[in-house]
Amino acid sequence: MAIDFKTFNKIVGYVLADKKPVLIRGRHGIGKSCVVYQTAEGLGLPVVERRASQMTEGDLMGLPSVDGNSTKWNAPDWFKNACDNAVVLFLDEVDRASMEVRQGIFELTDSRKLNGWHLHPETLIMAAVNGGEHGANYSVGEMDPAELDRWTVFDIEPTVEDWLDWAKPNVHALVWDFINQNRNHLEHTDDPEPNKVYPSRRSWHRLNDCLVKGELAENKQTLDILYHLSTGYVGFEAAVAFKDFAQNYESQVTPEDVLKEGVEKLAGWDINKFNALNEKFVVCLTDREVTDDEVVNLAAYFGVLPAELAVHFWGKVSEANAVALDKLHVQTVNGKPFGLFLADLVA
Repeated sequence: MAIDFKTFNKIVGYVLADKKPVLIRGRHGIGKSCVVYQTAEGLGLPVVERRASQMTEGDLMGLPSVDGNSTKWNAPDWFKNACDNAVVLFLDEVDRASMEVRQGIFELTDSRKLNGWHLHPETLIMAAVNGGEHGANYSVGEMDPAELDRWTVFDIEPTVEDWLDWAKPNVHALVWDFINQNRNHLEHTDDPEPNKVYPSRRSWHRLNDCLVKGELAENKQTLDILYHLSTGYVGFEAAVAFKDFAQNYESQVTPEDVLKEGVEKLAGWDINKFNALNEKFVVCLTDREVTDDEVVNLAAYFGVLPAELAVHFWGKVSEANAVALDKLHVQTVNGKPFGLFLADLVA
């Protein structure tokens, strides 16, 4: 059964504390490598990364030399580092490696040594592959039961919230808001057509970096450039939607608009737009001194929210601004006292 990254982050520490190797399986571009680096950072360890798919047997096992009447093996510099120092040894694309390299990794995961060189006692082993239930879509080798038995295997199926949580401090607001309001464009999860460009979590991050460095995210004069760049990164369908979103981005309704002017501009909104505005509202309301007029408009906002969002939003507001919450409880929503309005939603 696949798990999301939040669940993975909760449980992977128990495996690593026992110094057992961890194998992450999942689709391309979902952030497998990123979560390895985040895990290492949380443990205060550097990462030594090697792409197993690009390694020869000598790259992994080292080369022999003559020492008197005997032969000894000289470890590659990266492996010697993992033996001399505590690191996270990250082996990417293990299922694309040659059989000779995978046999060497078999020994490494089984006994934490290669050709007599032992890993540092605090070194951890992590790996990532595209196999598992999505393996049929990739040119990868199957890992047999004995090979898999040396790993603790986690199949990852990340949620949109996983990406949004990670992306909040890491991408431009334009990209984050677009994905938050157009979640179907985050990635393509169906069987791909050959040679067609599709969006992925990784490709949105790469597009974001390009837009930020080129100062294109906030310039309406460069929308055509934004569109053509987006097509190359995330494909035609997502690029069209992203250009339309960017063209109208400045005219989007903000929490301040609702607090000052009311809810008239929200007519006809769908649940994704409300969900995106809720995220901004929580930030806006945190420790804010809300006026009496703003509380009236905030109560009206609760009245137009889809029921499944209103209860969740109430919980977020209670965490962000207790004073505003107290003021809300003396308001009416759709002709009902605020408390009764919420009770009806929960019932």
